[in-house]
Amino acid sequence: MALSSPRRTPLSDQVIAQLRAQITSGEWPVGSRIPTEAALVEQLGVARNTVREAVRALAHNGLLDIRQGSGTYVLATSELAGVMHRRFADADQAQVAELRAALETSAAGLAAQRRTERDLELLDGALARREAAWRSGEAEDFIQADAAFHQAVVAAAHNDVLLAVYADLGEVTRAHLRHDVGPELIAERYIGHDTILDAIRAGDAQRASIEAGRAIGACGTAEAAAQVALAAQATQAAADAATQAAQALRTPQA
Repeated sequence: MALSSPRRTPLSDQVIAQLRAQITSGEWPVGSRIPTEAALVEQLGVARNTVREAVRALAHNGLLDIRQGSGTYVLATSELAGVMHRRFADADQAQVAELRAALETSAAGLAAQRRTERDLELLDGALARREAAWRSGEAEDFIQADAAFHQAVVAAAHNDVLLAVYADLGEVTRAHLRHDVGPELIAERYIGHDTILDAIRAGDAQRASIEAGRAIGACGTAEAAAQVALAAQATQAAADAATQAAQALRTPQA
């Protein structure tokens, strides 16, 4: 096969990648309005047509929703989110909870080891919005804010593959939250996520993983929460073993 000259990535593709990163990292949560076209032009330092092309491309792929006269809103965390939602629409919610435990406990542990000051700022903001949404009494607002917080935790793990997979499952996890929370917010079932953030801030990977596992299913029945807790414990043991194996691979052999 003949080799060809490498090509520079088109500017529009670079802008698309940057806007997508804002979405998958949780900086622009699902349901939020993104900055105006003029603001993006100023922030990115590119032409208005380039920004417009990038926004339209992400809207075509299902990540953004352009609403005339209102603005552009985040619709999904990835191009595959809708597909995955349809694929697992009838999934056993207990199994979805186990999947969340596998991903979110691992992500929380990694976030405790790798988070930056910017990550902590984003997590502080996401936690504040989650608590405000609970106080509002609107179940759907709370579900979106809760999902955004967990997305920010995964982003703080700084594992691109994990973040992409979690983003693809965004609609699946939100559907599980709706099943878990129910149509109305019940005060007795509320569980704060400040303990997760405290552990991440302190760099305590084990505690961060444990707290993340405890949070899953906590708004549902006690039996469901207990099942998820067992799954989270098993997942954490596997995650610890995987971390040790990864560290061994990075350690130069004598």
